[in-house]
Amino acid sequence: LALIKNKYFEGTINPERVALLAMYHDASEVITGDLPTPVKYYNKEIKTAYQAIESEAEKQLVKMLPDDFQEDFHRIFTMENDGNAHVIVKAADTLSAYLKCVEEVGMGNHEFTQAKMALEKKLKEMALPEVSYFLETFVDSFSLTLDEISKS
Repeated sequence: LALIKNKYFEGTINPERVALLAMYHDASEVITGDLPTPVKYYNKEIKTAYQAIESEAEKQLVKMLPDDFQEDFHRIFTMENDGNAHVIVKAADTLSAYLKCVEEVGMGNHEFTQAKMALEKKLKEMALPEVSYFLETFVDSFSLTLDEISKS
């Protein structure tokens, strides 16, 4: 998404920074566990409380590191000085969940149909041209079978 933004939509996002932030964006779940998205965002109070819990978990993770690394990882976990990379990371995280739904529905697992529709709506509401480009250009390939992918 960062590369698409930079190449086609006059972005100046550092793709390496985005990749690093994406790698660690759920690190707090080592302590908190993964709370399902519908629960996390059920209402404003739960969302705010869960964000506070995640923040505390991130601080705890940082404290567990040797002193020489704490400042570096604090900046990663809090996404400080990220030049809006956090927007790309959030979009990519949502896109990843959406693609999982696309694959599951494509394999006949209709348990993912509602989630797919909700995530597609959320992606469109982000109104990010790089996300729209990705959806238009690449999503169809996630429904291909192995035989279809193997054909040149």
